[in-house]
Amino acid sequence: MKKKIIIISSVALGIVLLCLISLFLLTKATPIENGSLEWIKSTKISHRGLYNNEDIPENSLKAYKNSIDENVAIELDVQLTKDNKVVVFHDYNLERMTGSNKNVNELDYIDILDLKLLNTNEYIPTLNEVLELIDGKVPLLIEIKNEDKVGILESEVYNIIKDYKGDIAVQAFNPFVLSWFKKNAPEIPRGQLSGSFDDSDLPKYKKFLLKNLLLNFESKPAFIAYEVDYLPKAVVKFQRNRNVPILGWTVKSTTDLEKVKENCDNIIYEE
Repeated sequence: MKKKIIIISSVALGIVLLCLISLFLLTKATPIENGSLEWIKSTKISHRGLYNNEDIPENSLKAYKNSIDENVAIELDVQLTKDNKVVVFHDYNLERMTGSNKNVNELDYIDILDLKLLNTNEYIPTLNEVLELIDGKVPLLIEIKNEDKVGILESEVYNIIKDYKGDIAVQAFNPFVLSWFKKNAPEIPRGQLSGSFDDSDLPKYKKFLLKNLLLNFESKPAFIAYEVDYLPKAVVKFQRNRNVPILGWTVKSTTDLEKVKENCDNIIYEE
């Protein structure tokens, strides 16, 4: 009986995977209603701004000013504070960059504002402040960091960026974040982030689905950003052959650059 159950479960899993693969093969890049994606292939994208994590911290206004001065696009990360303010910060925990062993979502913004980045005068900015600084001078790629319930963060971000006049796009590892934008803000270009998920504690089957882009039928991204260390990859090449723009992240060396030249249309890089 137990053997029969295992066989049935294996067959069912195989059918589900076959269906997902079929959906993957049939899913094409989604045209953007009003947004332009020309820049996503033509303008280098600085990872968290141009920083050195000494006197110029990552995701700081100073790092973004450097990107503007060098005329390169900016990639940044957003998440919510306890009082639902959209702040620009990569880690969920504040300790690495500020010394405070608290999570971003555990503090109101007024408390986060007191924290300094790497003992400099730079602080954690809001998305509004960053948009005001960039003001359309260079393109902006916003990574939406959300592993929880989708809706609040996405809505807050959209309310901030919906009237922005510069080149802008969103990306996320969570395909359901992109699905929210597909349904509620289809004019905003959206990209699916993916990679190895080696550092993730997700179940193996979820990692398999995500790193093989098998949930793209749900997110319907206009572009894909894939981890450079795991390229070339057949599913990425397949999408590129269908004219889906491919970004490689994060390029940190000449070796990485050579790899992305063959497999990507553009790079998210650090100097």
